[in-house]
Amino acid sequence: MDPAVLAWLLAQLGTSTDPADLQARYTRLGSAKAVALEVLSERRAKLLHDPLQMTVSGVVTLDNSNNLTGLERQIASVQQGTAPDDARDDVEVVIASLRPKDRSRAYRWERL
Repeated sequence: MDPAVLAWLLAQLGTSTDPADLQARYTRLGSAKAVALEVLSERRAKLLHDPLQMTVSGVVTLDNSNNLTGLERQIASVQQGTAPDDARDDVEVVIASLRPKDRSRAYRWERL
C-alpha cells in the first residue's frame, strides 16, 4: 500500500484508525475501496448491534440514529467515489506509428 492510498483511507476512516490494520486488510482485499467499505460496514454493524435510542426518564437520552445515517451516507459516498488505486476505465492509450503511404504524396498517411 503506497502513501497516497493510506492517506485516502485515513481521510475516509479517521486518523485514529490503525495503519497496521489497514495494511493487513489491504493485503487481504487488494483495493482501498474494499478496505474502506469493510471498515465502515463493521462500524455500521456494531452500531446496529446496540440500541439506537435509549432514554432514562428525566436523566439522559442517547440517540445514535444520526450516526447510523451518517455511516450509511459515507458508505454510499465511498461506493460511488474513486480511490487512488482504482483502475481507470475511461482512459484508452493508443500507440500508432505513421509513415507516408508513398513518396510522391507526403500528405497521405496510413496507420501501421
